[in-house]
Amino acid sequence: MSSTTSKILTLIISAFTIVQITLASDPDILTDFIAPNGSQVDGSFFTFTGFRVLLPPNTQPSTFKALKASRTEFPALDGQSVSYAALEFPPGSINPPHTHPRSAELLFLAKGSLQVGFVDTTNKLFTQTLQPGDIFVFPKGLVHFQHNSDTQKPALAFSAFGSANAGTVSIPNTLFNTTIDDNVLALAFKTNVSTIQTLKKGFAS
Repeated sequence: MSSTTSKILTLIISAFTIVQITLASDPDILTDFIAPNGSQVDGSFFTFTGFRVLLPPNTQPSTFKALKASRTEFPALDGQSVSYAALEFPPGSINPPHTHPRSAELLFLAKGSLQVGFVDTTNKLFTQTLQPGDIFVFPKGLVHFQHNSDTQKPALAFSAFGSANAGTVSIPNTLFNTTIDDNVLALAFKTNVSTIQTLKKGFAS
């Protein structure tokens, strides 16, 4: 990661640690599970097959990719307060700083190595370099990231969440790919509008 990119990420993370985050959790349900009205439920309803693409012969993505098994992709999770994600990291890729407002994240590294970290509400950064078999927890609602710094080998991780819909707020995308006024961002980051516009260009579709 270049020093310029590192400085930008540090600015972004620092800015968001001062934001008061509203946290929520899944409501308790009064039935064993939630099924679509009028549907005939069998074992297939409780089975998710979306991770089969991870098995050989699979194609490695060119950029970071998250395969989710949340309430949206796997309706049987509705009301169960749990979800899962497979995180594929090509060499040198990153899962940019983000938050999950409704759950902590428990990450298990299956292959490769990852540099991970999060920032707490006192603006303290906690980092670790993970090896296969390691588990790392990202506390609920805090800004965190994962980076495969190995430029030769991919990495694969699996994350569990204590919510069927943990939510993901991408910090760079939220700041620089929305309609927040350039002047507001320039003041927030103590820079000029030209710099903000340059950053936004990188997120233009």
